[in-house]
Amino acid sequence: MKVIHSEIAHAETLSKEFYLEDHFWDWGKENIFAAHWMWLGMSRDFSSDGYNAFPLPYCGEYVSEPLLVMKDGLRILSNVCTHRAFPLVHEPSRLRKIVCRYHGRRFGLDGRMEFMPEFEGVADFPRPCDHLAEVPKVVWRDFLWASLSPQIQIEEILQRMEPRIGFLPFEEFVHDPDFDRVFEVKAHWALYVENYLEGFHVPFVHQRLGGLLDFGSYTTEVDEWFNVQIGYATEGTPYFDLPKDHVDYPNKVAAYYYWIFPNTMLNIYPWGLQMNQVIPVSKEHTQVIFKHYIWNRGIWDEMNADEIGDITQVEDEWVVEGVQRGLKSRYYQTGRLSAKRETGVHHFHRIISNLWSQTQ
Repeated sequence: MKVIHSEIAHAETLSKEFYLEDHFWDWGKENIFAAHWMWLGMSRDFSSDGYNAFPLPYCGEYVSEPLLVMKDGLRILSNVCTHRAFPLVHEPSRLRKIVCRYHGRRFGLDGRMEFMPEFEGVADFPRPCDHLAEVPKVVWRDFLWASLSPQIQIEEILQRMEPRIGFLPFEEFVHDPDFDRVFEVKAHWALYVENYLEGFHVPFVHQRLGGLLDFGSYTTEVDEWFNVQIGYATEGTPYFDLPKDHVDYPNKVAAYYYWIFPNTMLNIYPWGLQMNQVIPVSKEHTQVIFKHYIWNRGIWDEMNADEIGDITQVEDEWVVEGVQRGLKSRYYQTGRLSAKRETGVHHFHRIISNLWSQTQ
C-alpha cells in the first residue's frame, strides 16, 4: 500500500487491494481496531436491573476479545479465566465475586485472583498474570470508551470536540431502544466509513435527508484522528439554539456529524444523538449498530427522525454494496478525490496508509 499524498488535489484513493486481500484484513485487527478506541456505550447503560457485571465483546467477532464491564468504578476487565482460558461471565449478572465455572478460580470485583482450589504446592503462585487484566478506559460526558493497546490519547480528541458540542447536556439524553437497529451490510467496513465521511453523495442518493440540509454550505473540518461534517438547515428544518459564545453562532446548524477513527460516529441533531458503530464481520460483511438517545421528543417527532434514519440507511447500503461489487472490476484500481467535497475520505485514507507504512 502506498502512502496517500498529503494534498488532496494530488491524491488517489486507497488501492482496491486494501478491501479485497486477506493480509490487509488481518493487519487491521491489531493495527487499526485493537490499537485505537471503541465506544462501549453510555456509562449509565451499565447500571440497570440491579446487575453489576456486564460481558461484551470488543469489536464483535473481528477482534473478538471478551471483556467484562464492572459497574463499580466502571472497571473493564478481561473476561477470560487466567487458569485455563474459560469465559468467566456469560450474561449480565449481580456478583459478589467473579468465579470461574470450570475449576472454581475466584476473583474479586477488582479482578484480583483470591482463591484457587487444589493448588497447594504450586510454586510461585499467584503471579501478577494470574489476576485479570484491566483494560484502559475513558469516561467522557457519560460516554464509555476502551482500547486494548491504545496508541493515541482519546482524551485529547474528545476535548477538541467540546467547543462545538459541549453546550449539550448529554447526561439528560434518554436511550430509546425501540428505535435501535442493527444493519447487515454486504460490504467492507471501510467502504461504509468512507460513504459516511462525505456529503458529496447526499443530493444524488438521499432525497429526504438532502431536503433538510443546505448542500451548498455543507462543510467538513478535519482534525488528526477525527473530523466533523456540519449540516446547515434549509427553510423549515429545526436547528440548534446555539449559545452566543458558540463557535458557530449565529448559523442555523441542523446537524453535527462527528467521526472518530476508526469506526464510531456521533450524529448530533436538535432532537438528540444517534450513535453509529461500524463492526467488521468479514471483508464483504459489516454490521452497523444504531443507538438513539433522545433529548427533545417534539423535534424528534417533527423531523420523523426514525423514518428518515431508516430510509437513509437503506440508501447508503445500496451504494456501499454497489462499490463492493465494483471493486472487483479488472478496470478499477484507484480513484481521484474531489478537493471540495471529499476531504473526509482523504483524511481517512491518509490515516490508514500512514499506519500501514509505520507498521511494515
